[in-house]
Amino acid sequence: MFNYLLKNLSILKKFLFINFIFFTIIGTFTFFYLENVQPNLIKKKSSNHIAIINNTIENLNRLEIRFNEEDIRKFLFSTRFIFQSLDRVIFFNNELDLVGDTDTLDLDPRSFSSRLDIIELEILSEEKTKEITEEKNINLGSDKLVSLKDVLYNYAGSKNYGTPFTFTQEEFNNFKLTTIKNVFKDDKNIGYIAITENANDVRAAIDERKTFIVRTAFAVGIVILIFSYVLNRFFLKPIQNLVNYTNKIKNKGHTKINIDNLKIRNDELGLLSKSLDEMTLDLQKRISHAENFSTDLVHEIRNPLASLKSASEILDETKDLDQRLKLTNILKHDVQRIERLITDYSQILKDEVALSKEKFKKTDILPIIQSVIDDYNNIYQIKRGIKINCITDGNKSYLINGIENRIEQIVANLLDNAISFSEDEKNIQVKISKDSNKQVIVNIIDEGMGFKEKDTSKIFKRFYSNRPDKFGQHSGLGLNIVKNLVELHKASIIASNRIDKIGANLEITFPKV
Repeated sequence: MFNYLLKNLSILKKFLFINFIFFTIIGTFTFFYLENVQPNLIKKKSSNHIAIINNTIENLNRLEIRFNEEDIRKFLFSTRFIFQSLDRVIFFNNELDLVGDTDTLDLDPRSFSSRLDIIELEILSEEKTKEITEEKNINLGSDKLVSLKDVLYNYAGSKNYGTPFTFTQEEFNNFKLTTIKNVFKDDKNIGYIAITENANDVRAAIDERKTFIVRTAFAVGIVILIFSYVLNRFFLKPIQNLVNYTNKIKNKGHTKINIDNLKIRNDELGLLSKSLDEMTLDLQKRISHAENFSTDLVHEIRNPLASLKSASEILDETKDLDQRLKLTNILKHDVQRIERLITDYSQILKDEVALSKEKFKKTDILPIIQSVIDDYNNIYQIKRGIKINCITDGNKSYLINGIENRIEQIVANLLDNAISFSEDEKNIQVKISKDSNKQVIVNIIDEGMGFKEKDTSKIFKRFYSNRPDKFGQHSGLGLNIVKNLVELHKASIIASNRIDKIGANLEITFPKV
């Protein structure tokens, strides 16, 4: 039940609920502690009273003191040092008449009187009295105002007769503790002794503990409130904004949730917000890219399909062999075109998955490019007499942050493009250099027809191709793939015509390591 309740609460409510449970447990133990502190302190004082009373009774019996005003007065004057630590000691005879009082020791002896001053007392409840005396107490009732003489009457008629009895009293804002006990001599009761002591130190100790507990609870409560505010203001609300942000993306909501204020934070939430926003933008970009790509692919496939359909319909009706051969070539080229589109599209999807797993590292691109050039020379120098040359500016290394196999893919696609537009026995140059800012620059220069487009950025769009005759060998995706891979390396690519002669120049600029 407890786990189920916590499971459905927010973090702030969980925090407050756990603190409430903690406070409740601590408060319960504190209540029982305070309830037992006062009785224990009173019991300690009453034990001292009982020891003094027992010592006094021994002296009375040893000196054979009678319980009358004269003998008790003499006894008090001769043994007053025994009671120096006490506020007041009162002696009563068996008839409960006052026969001695330490408050009168410094006064005229005639001040001893048979009159018992009536002082209103607050009697402890039955349960509290039992805790103090550890005996079944006299039934005086709870919260009943009685006189000391009433207490003696009740004590004399109780079952506890013969054992000490302790109670507390409120007198003019003073907290007093009184212990009474009867005096036996030869198994006969001869009187009573009552010791009264100011116990304000007990009350002060209790009040001090209560004040400390209240102040501590108040301080802890303030700290918890402040911590709860800080927790909610700087952590829980930002987390809730991130949750709302992800829910909006999940549900494709149109309400814009701004987390820019979270991204500027320098703590973990700021890093999380940046990562989440970048991941979201990348995901949206990928979705948009996939949707657009699929649309373009469908559109691009329709053209060769329409051509296939038309050529196949005409082919059935054509008897001329030359015309049939021409139509057959068209069918062949359209099939190659569709096959190439699907192959390149599949390769792009595979590349996107692979790119998410590959890591960038510091790489020297010179041996990578030289390896690709050697492979192409082995093929096209023999097949078409095309020579590819690698030219450097004399630096020993050309370091970039990149992925080795993706650099190979970039160079291979650009060489494929250059070879497609080059005639046999032509040369292609690959120049590698560094500029004044230590950026690595790679130029692929061919001797083909160059670009007819005024805006050469068009050539990097998907399915755009100024195709040679053998257009079935190209899908129009090669340069678009190159541009995406270049941008992945935080680099840039531009296309232009050569100045010195006819031909194309594609230049890639990699940022400084």
